[in-house]
Amino acid sequence: MLHSNFVIVGTLIGAVGSLAYLIDTLKGKVKPNKVSFLLWSIAPFIAFAAQINQGVGLESLMTFSTGFLPLMIFIASFVNKKAEWKLTRFDLLCGFLSLAGLALWLITKVGNVAIFFSILADGLAAIPTIVKSYKYPDTELAWPWMATSIGVVLTLLTLREWTFANSGFIIYILIVNVFIFTLIQFRIGEKFGFVEK
Repeated sequence: MLHSNFVIVGTLIGAVGSLAYLIDTLKGKVKPNKVSFLLWSIAPFIAFAAQINQGVGLESLMTFSTGFLPLMIFIASFVNKKAEWKLTRFDLLCGFLSLAGLALWLITKVGNVAIFFSILADGLAAIPTIVKSYKYPDTELAWPWMATSIGVVLTLLTLREWTFANSGFIIYILIVNVFIFTLIQFRIGEKFGFVEK
């Protein structure tokens, strides 16, 4: 088990990746899906609030950063018109379902239930970016997704005791980030002939 200060190191590693993604968004090199990034800023903030309510300590910093940094990227996506990504009905449906998951949290207001619905909402918000990473890997940048994954692993290695409250959301973040990284880095869509130009 690592010292709890490694949560800060992990958060900083993820932040460096997100900062690079933010800069490339401002330059128009990366085209983030607005639905994903908006909802990725909301769900982690809810999970963060639930973690604080459940008494989760420094580990909740990683959850907070996974909401704050996507919010900055979402805002940046409006600055450079070259960074725009056309939203589809599918994106909006995923966004609607994600908001429904957040509404379920508001109804229950129970810590672990809130974290579960935040994971569900965040996962539904991820689907448009997963599809985009599969079909249009050139609109993404791979290494920031891996940077966040490394940061999450460091955070997980600081846990003395694993509970759903302190690890559920960040394990989900690890899975989604590794998956998106793999789709982009190894251009999985191209290997199966599904990449659209």
